[in-house]
Amino acid sequence: MTKYIRDLQVIENKQISEGYFILELSCGLPADEIRPGQFLQLKVEGSSDTFLRRPFSVHDYDTETGIIKVLIQVAGPGSKKLSELKPGQSVNAVFPLGNGFTMPEAGEDVLLIGGGCGVAPLLYLGRELRRGGRIPSFLLGFRNRESILEIEEYSKLGTVLLTTEDGSVGEKGFVTHHSVLSEKRYSRLYVCGPEKMMKAVADFASARNIECEVSLENLMACGFGVCLCCIVPTERGNLCSCTDGPVFNVKELKW
Repeated sequence: MTKYIRDLQVIENKQISEGYFILELSCGLPADEIRPGQFLQLKVEGSSDTFLRRPFSVHDYDTETGIIKVLIQVAGPGSKKLSELKPGQSVNAVFPLGNGFTMPEAGEDVLLIGGGCGVAPLLYLGRELRRGGRIPSFLLGFRNRESILEIEEYSKLGTVLLTTEDGSVGEKGFVTHHSVLSEKRYSRLYVCGPEKMMKAVADFASARNIECEVSLENLMACGFGVCLCCIVPTERGNLCSCTDGPVFNVKELKW
């Protein structure tokens, strides 16, 4: 698949909650060139503390307008600088990078599970599933009511189930505590979020012989498998998350 290095114009920079914002970037690629689960490496200009590009999942992609959405949490000087971009400005990107999620077979009942900012790649995955005639189900976990992200957008695509650690919205606890997992049998799970959460879901899936793919959030510097800073141990040896992932079947991972 072709990789591009382009200056992408900022169409909108919208804060969606405290510490989180969405960049809308015009890229103009054909519909089949960006897959759910892939990511971009964004260059941060004007930040003396930021030397490397920053990786971000493709949160959504409009195949008609060619606009990519990137969901970003302000976690340091790099993301803080990106949060200050204005419409009309540009940001240099290397994209699309990595391997995406495996699309389900006909008849498979799937569940998309996300936690915190890890919900980011699941919106585009849900949109592609819907485009293929499926109505996806999302199970999303957050700390509390104030930390919930983009629920309205996910609800446009399918059923949304929620957990919060304090019980302020949805069921109380973590995603693995939600009653739907004991009430319904799924044939495939797609997961992204904190590693501890993903490992818990992977254990759940393995114990029940359910296919499960996770999108790893390892630190990445180059995006091309050169710097070797995102190595993950697998049954096939040490692999780069940026080129062999970031999506892996949990059966491959040495967790």
